[in-house]
Amino acid sequence: MTRERLEKLLEQIRSARIGVIGDFCVDAYWMLDPSLSEISVETGLPTRAVRLQRYAAGGAGNVANNLLSMGVTQVTAFGIAGSDLFGREMLRILDASGVDTRGILVQEHGWDTPVYVKPIEAEKEQNRIDLGNANTLHADTAQDLLEALSSARASLDLIIINQQLMNGIHTEELRKGLAAVITRGPVPFLCDSRCFSDSYPGAIRKLNDREALRLCGERWDTAEPVPLTAAVRAAQTLFGRWNIPVFLTRGARGILVQDAQGAHEVPGLHIPGSTDAVGAGDSATAGIAAGLAAGAGILEAAELGNFAAGVSVQKLFATGASTPREIIAIGADPDYIHRPELAEDSGSARYHDDSGIEIVSGAPAGPLTHALFDNDGTLSVLREGWDTTMGSMMVKAILGDSLDRDNERLRRRVQERVRQYIDTTTGLQTLSQMQGLVELAHEFGLVPDAEVKSAQEYKSLYSRELSALVSHRIAKLERGELGAEGFVLQGALAMLKALHAAGVKLFLASGADESFVRADAKALGYAGLFEGRIHGSVGDLKADAKRIVLEGILAELGPSRAGRLVTFGDGPVEIRETKKRGGFAVGVASDEVRRAGWNWSKRTRLIRAGADIVVPDFSRWKTLLQLLGVQT
Repeated sequence: MTRERLEKLLEQIRSARIGVIGDFCVDAYWMLDPSLSEISVETGLPTRAVRLQRYAAGGAGNVANNLLSMGVTQVTAFGIAGSDLFGREMLRILDASGVDTRGILVQEHGWDTPVYVKPIEAEKEQNRIDLGNANTLHADTAQDLLEALSSARASLDLIIINQQLMNGIHTEELRKGLAAVITRGPVPFLCDSRCFSDSYPGAIRKLNDREALRLCGERWDTAEPVPLTAAVRAAQTLFGRWNIPVFLTRGARGILVQDAQGAHEVPGLHIPGSTDAVGAGDSATAGIAAGLAAGAGILEAAELGNFAAGVSVQKLFATGASTPREIIAIGADPDYIHRPELAEDSGSARYHDDSGIEIVSGAPAGPLTHALFDNDGTLSVLREGWDTTMGSMMVKAILGDSLDRDNERLRRRVQERVRQYIDTTTGLQTLSQMQGLVELAHEFGLVPDAEVKSAQEYKSLYSRELSALVSHRIAKLERGELGAEGFVLQGALAMLKALHAAGVKLFLASGADESFVRADAKALGYAGLFEGRIHGSVGDLKADAKRIVLEGILAELGPSRAGRLVTFGDGPVEIRETKKRGGFAVGVASDEVRRAGWNWSKRTRLIRAGADIVVPDFSRWKTLLQLLGVQT
């Protein structure tokens, strides 16, 4: 979906009229603070003190809130509330957000408003406390609810069926009555049900891949993701059973859509930083429903649901919703995850003969005329260990005075968070990574806000530490203790010379400062091969060197000849940006310490970013160039 189409679709959904019938709940967030605890006089036990409490509409209420947040202006709710304080708060929240709550009925007896109480301590959710699990829906209440829905049906463009609770509104009597309403048409229904997907013939289904397998008589109880082959098999089976489109959400692996034309995969989104999957399924449901109600096809609706979920998971400790601006930000230029199954299973790799060159997706579309190289880790290993240096510096910056405290759990939590952040941002400008450090320091809150440094100040600290390491290595080079080949990947110099001799125009781009990149290339003897086309960071977050170089190359080639560009890189950024623009990408999954051989975690990241070929080094450069169609 192009940016223009996405913007138009978001404008169209503003006029959509959507009903939601389901289990309306309250999400309660209680932020615990052990420092406020005291010993109870009555029990002698320590209390669990709540510093902050926050309440939001949950279950079907979260679906309704997502619809409103993304721009739908008419959302009508059909459900049950209890005559209790949580019921009153739920109705207040929904009314305040703009939901039409006239279809929410109050049952006086036998019904407690469902509540998910989520105590959070040290940024981790503790054991949840649930209210309303023993509810009983009265037959006359169910009938009144169905009549309310039937009366409003003609004024709606689509109705969402939400089912979260075993003892919620979806009793056997209500399921039969709702199935009858669906058959009367003409309004389409989208069913998102944990337990009763089979009960609503004629409704489009949205469910997750584990639920789909269970409906097909299979189980997937491990923590590992459901394989694509199993998800496709389940989707095909369910489409054959229901004869109506099926949307299978696959968590970080995106959405699978099955219709009469076959299975269609909407890839997962690369999300840097921490994520919280709570509520992501509701966001996907809302996006799919809004798209369908606005007249989008099923693939466009799935894309919109994918973008909405991608926004939602970035909102920690909240059942997140997405705004049109946020959806455009993530969807106008999406970073997709490619071939996650292959990326995470090196045993299924295909190699060219016995070369050790992994073929992921074939050969370039035409003769190569331009080649873009990343520097650090792709050609040069002068800065090998930069990630360790950056990680150590970031941990110190986040912990501050806490660094000296005897709190190993806290230290490990910060270290893991930093490791994940560096893994997902490798290849970005250093200044951009330092901006992320500023956000991490504020997120953890261990250093007073006034003492958190600027991104430029953090960059200066990191550059000083890294420069000491690099200067030591360059001194060895200048003294002749090691030759230039000791600081480049095996075969890299020979391959650069062969490409240059073949008339391929070479470009060098890096997220490091441009002065460092030029100095490294000169010291290692390959600067002349790039004929001045060496680029790096210039201290402007909007001027990313790799993107600027790629855009310049494509402007020179023209869109129809984008396939004549090949990018070599060991970071996801250059690979991902090349694939977006139609170029060919070679991932360099190098063990920088040995200057040869596989770094398997790099391989995983590079395939997920979209690499067409992956190599451990350039020792087989002649074979690699033959595969790329370059005559040597």
